[in-house]
Amino acid sequence: MSVRSKLTLRGSRVDLGASEITTSLTAIFTRLGCASEPAHQVAEHLVDTSLCGMESHGVMRTLQYAEQFKTGYINPKAVPQVVTTERNTQEVDGGGGIGIPAMHVAYQHGMQIAQASGISALAIRNVGHTGRHGAFADIAAAKGFLTICVGGGNRKKWRQVAPYGGARGMLPTNPWCIGIPGGGRGPVILDFATSKIAGGWIYAAQSAGALLPEGCVIDAEGNPTRDPEDYFNGGAILPAGGHKGYALALVAELIGEAMLGPSTTEGNWLLITLDAHRMRESSALSQAAEEVLEELRCCPPAPGYESVEIPGEREREHREKSAGIVSIPKETWDQILNLHDSLNSSS
Repeated sequence: MSVRSKLTLRGSRVDLGASEITTSLTAIFTRLGCASEPAHQVAEHLVDTSLCGMESHGVMRTLQYAEQFKTGYINPKAVPQVVTTERNTQEVDGGGGIGIPAMHVAYQHGMQIAQASGISALAIRNVGHTGRHGAFADIAAAKGFLTICVGGGNRKKWRQVAPYGGARGMLPTNPWCIGIPGGGRGPVILDFATSKIAGGWIYAAQSAGALLPEGCVIDAEGNPTRDPEDYFNGGAILPAGGHKGYALALVAELIGEAMLGPSTTEGNWLLITLDAHRMRESSALSQAAEEVLEELRCCPPAPGYESVEIPGEREREHREKSAGIVSIPKETWDQILNLHDSLNSSS
């Protein structure tokens, strides 16, 4: 199947059914100590992300999570909980586990509050990697909610991205995700790191033996490179959009660290959820949105482009065209199979 990837593979890919992969990943997470429900939830999330064409946050993350479980960096037995703070605000405590179950809880709880009162603001703390935020935002937007999620903090541990004009990693990738109800083809979803490339693409390139796109990463001397090993040997990712990406990353860091407090595990998150239908009736919002979006789709494409795309539609289209088949770099899948077999033999 056709795969839109930022990686230049040196090897081949294997095509596998989503259910087969989900079963294997669930078994891996269960044997690493996760309860059956969160293990399956994380596995489904990773597989769906790969089906949507987001390789950087998909199946390959299994290797990263497994290593973090083994080292004790994240807690496989963690259960996310909604808690009330001393300042009488509510937040989701991830218990030091993978952040995907915590984000599920946060988006669901945020929608419940927003449905009752119009708007919600929740902090999400004490979590590991939180997965593909666009997946959560897509579900919320389809139900009529505008969501804004931003994360930052823990830059002293995650010196990944060079500030604009700098030659050394100083900030995390500090993502932003915004979801809003759209028109006839579904919600509009912005989900992006403030770096030129998500950190997951570098891990994906390393596990697959692939090269990175040009102009995204510098080595320890500040020189451009495509080799993921240069990043791990003291290099850095460049900010997206130069000074604009740097500014967004800085604001996210201030939200995550200065406003929400010291971060544990990976970083802190702020999720704002608004009931969009309190602003405008559902059908009127959808009709107005579709007028805007269709105008943009009808814009003549620039040389080298097939069409103007709407954020969020590519992922849903990729999932539909995949027909339940995930194309994974063979080198990455071999590592996952080896992990699966080693856990089997030791159990």
